[in-house]
Amino acid sequence: MDGRMQDEVLLTAQECAGRIGLSVRALRLYEQYGLISPRRTSKQWRVYGSNEIARLNEISALKTLGFSLRDISKLLRGHSTDVVQMLALQKDALTDTRSRAERGLRVIESLLSKIRTGAAASIEDLLKLAKETNLADLSKDTAAWRRYEQMRPRAEVAMDAALYENYVGAYEFADGTLAVVSQGDGQLLYRIVGQSDLEIFPETDSEFFMKVLPVQIKFVRDPDGKAHSLMHHQNGSEDRAVRTDLEYVRSVEDEVQRRIREKKPRSEGDRVLRRMIEEHARGEPNLDEMSHPLAILVEEDKPFVKSTLEKAGALKALTFKGVSCDGLDVYDAEFEHMKMEWGFALTHRGKISHLYLRTTL
Repeated sequence: MDGRMQDEVLLTAQECAGRIGLSVRALRLYEQYGLISPRRTSKQWRVYGSNEIARLNEISALKTLGFSLRDISKLLRGHSTDVVQMLALQKDALTDTRSRAERGLRVIESLLSKIRTGAAASIEDLLKLAKETNLADLSKDTAAWRRYEQMRPRAEVAMDAALYENYVGAYEFADGTLAVVSQGDGQLLYRIVGQSDLEIFPETDSEFFMKVLPVQIKFVRDPDGKAHSLMHHQNGSEDRAVRTDLEYVRSVEDEVQRRIREKKPRSEGDRVLRRMIEEHARGEPNLDEMSHPLAILVEEDKPFVKSTLEKAGALKALTFKGVSCDGLDVYDAEFEHMKMEWGFALTHRGKISHLYLRTTL
């Protein structure tokens, strides 16, 4: 062995398989698909180190999401394992499984209560039970998989900046979130209303990505090449926005800037936030009142937020602080045992588009 192999802890194929819970045959199969490349000793024995173990964890997480080895090979080809990304994928997959289990338990308890009263279980009850308790029904459509795919490395391609004009304009999502695409100095810029412009880079002639965030924008074009809608990919969510009137969107932006300058809260903002805090404290946030991307994040963080609010105790007072630079109404929240800051934003259709909380001194 070379000096590096002597300094690093290495496992034989048998040891690796036994420690991870695989068969040696599975290791050979992964090698055939080009998923792992174990090093060799001077006697040509295969040995597995930290890089190979990390890759095996990555493969396991993707298999949990329902991917074939052929699909996994295509996805992982050409880049090394990102341990943080791999752990995030596994966390998301386990969180999804836990959420599905909790929903299934609620359905079972509801059905048991119904039967105890003497009522019969209907076919709809049984169909719902089958759906919510089928924990093996994980697929490529899960948020965990989409988030993983959205975080993969991307390569910028050359593109004629004159084509950017086809994408310039305003777009509206179903929940009322507004976006603006503009160009300047040979750059194509994208922003959600209330936020700053960020450059997006071409991956193909209709697909773009950000370098500062794991966000991709795919434009859908008419036969003449002009975009009539876009797909925004972020945080495991895929959301469609259609073209809308640019002047109206600018008027919405002007109103946000006015509220920021004047430190003016939204009407009934206090009532809206109190309701949200109560719902989160019960562990029952109303996801239907949120934008799709926010609903995904809130569902994932629900146990943590509920636990935090249980420790905080009863809400004693809410005080408006102002409007953040990205248009969120910010409040100081005084609880029985804790002080916190909450911020939220609504779309022009009344959906909650942004929400955060943090403890303060």
